[in-house]
Amino acid sequence: MQFLLSVSLYRRILRPLFFSADPETVHHFAMGCLEAAGSLLRALTPAPDPRLAKTVFGVRFPAPVGLAAGFDKNAVALPAWEALGFGFAEIGTVTARPQPGNPKPRLFRLPEMEGIINRLGFNNDGAERVATRLAALKRSGGWPSIPVGINLGKSKVTPLEEANADYVASFERLREFGDYFVLNVSSPNTPGLRKLQDKAALESLLSAVQAVNTTHLPLLLKIAPDLEWAAIEEIISLVEASGLAGIIATNTTIDHSQVSTERRQQGGLSGQPLKARALEVLRFIAARTALPVIGVGGIGSADDAKERFDAGAALVQIYTGLVYEGPALVRDIVEALAARR
Repeated sequence: MQFLLSVSLYRRILRPLFFSADPETVHHFAMGCLEAAGSLLRALTPAPDPRLAKTVFGVRFPAPVGLAAGFDKNAVALPAWEALGFGFAEIGTVTARPQPGNPKPRLFRLPEMEGIINRLGFNNDGAERVATRLAALKRSGGWPSIPVGINLGKSKVTPLEEANADYVASFERLREFGDYFVLNVSSPNTPGLRKLQDKAALESLLSAVQAVNTTHLPLLLKIAPDLEWAAIEEIISLVEASGLAGIIATNTTIDHSQVSTERRQQGGLSGQPLKARALEVLRFIAARTALPVIGVGGIGSADDAKERFDAGAALVQIYTGLVYEGPALVRDIVEALAARR
């Protein structure tokens, strides 16, 4: 990991260059580089510190810091995430049908507050093509040694009343590749999706997916940060009753009150503006269930990550922090956690 630029050098040298170009163009460029260099990076990466390994919902994680869903939607750079020091990587969101997502522009940086607004809309290749890509990676011998999570969403063209079948189709096509699966019912960028967090709809969805989860793969639920406390308590009860393995807290927020009026865009807000609320929701959930909670949202430093673990997180994930701090952020967090052992 020593070949990585430090966070400070990334901020001074690479970030200004990247931020001079369109955010989505830069993202695709970065993904292309990571896809091409993944095998080489793995060869240069030392073994993870064994003190950080932990087993959560039956899965062994060599480090408790993971890549959040949304960065590698189509599973094109799995070897690179292990090389960058992540202890696990969550691909997707994958939908049953391929879809282009919402019209561009749909990704907006907020450098003054280290935030991002996105309204990407689950743009991805679809479950069939992603499964084919994952199968090819396995055949090539390039499959990473870290756990791979697969985040599933509803296809935009699928009516809400047919959502169960849509999620089941994706799960069944991808089940052989994931160490754990996540039901994403909390993105604000697919019309009506968050209605699946309502009690009756959620209970039906969890039951439908668990009915085909015959090998008892860990299944988690990713929730929105904008729910009322009573709704979160209701979700915790449903998750426990349905035999799910855990909760991911949280997705992006539709609360843009911290963003100046002229900078507001429709979509989900992530990064530092989300930090306080995501932490608050994590604490609330962890105090009310023994189920593992994965903390995500606004983690941009080692101190941010340590705060999530102190609040009860079993694991953490980062996304927007990578954009603002660079890949050395992973190393900084991992080293800080090792120093606490």
